[in-house]
Amino acid sequence: MARRIFVGDVQGCREELERLLEELRFDPTSDRLEPVGDLVNRGPDSLGVLRLARALDAGGVLGNHDLHLLRTAAGTRDLGQRDTIQDVLGAEDRDALLGWLATRPFVRAWEDVLLVHAGLDPTWDDPVAILEGVDPYLPHPASDFATRVRYCARDGSRPTSDWPPPSAPFAPWYEHWTATREERRTLVWGHWARAGLVARDRLRGLDSGCVWGGRLTAWIAEEDRLVQVDAARTYSDPLAG
Repeated sequence: MARRIFVGDVQGCREELERLLEELRFDPTSDRLEPVGDLVNRGPDSLGVLRLARALDAGGVLGNHDLHLLRTAAGTRDLGQRDTIQDVLGAEDRDALLGWLATRPFVRAWEDVLLVHAGLDPTWDDPVAILEGVDPYLPHPASDFATRVRYCARDGSRPTSDWPPPSAPFAPWYEHWTATREERRTLVWGHWARAGLVARDRLRGLDSGCVWGGRLTAWIAEEDRLVQVDAARTYSDPLAG
């Protein structure tokens, strides 16, 4: 049976991704890999992750770290002190890898699943239509929301900071999304390691902080089953932001 396998933020943790695929008994001839975004950065092998994901013809969506890589490569962003994407920028196959990465959308929708990296504005009637055609190389309010939101208000406004948790009217974006519509699809996202794994009702938040020394998590949609592997070590300091 063909399976859609949604994987939380990899962030350059190639070893853990390979172990997770082995644990899943991933079959590239039938299974479909759907990363939640942030394939790169902070971890030790962003180049290896991109090469593996491209070789497996992975689907998935763009995350904020993916956008940072694309824009840094284009010369519109500067490398940060904690960035670990230099291996991609210096690779012989960088153009092929970046071209592949840039074709990932900001949201993917199936009849039963809605996938985004960070979250969806509760005022969006059709997030696919709103995000379709948004250039990943250029700043845009919609793509910024989809790749960075954690808390928001019902009108889509966001707090100035996500920590400590903001007070009302702000709440996790998915609470407003499900409160304002009859959503029958399962929402799948990443981006929020501090919140940990979310697996209740039709909610699957899959960022379990692998790069911070946590776990890498997969959700198999057709089996409604979670599979995790432990990080080999802590690659980046979570207290550094």
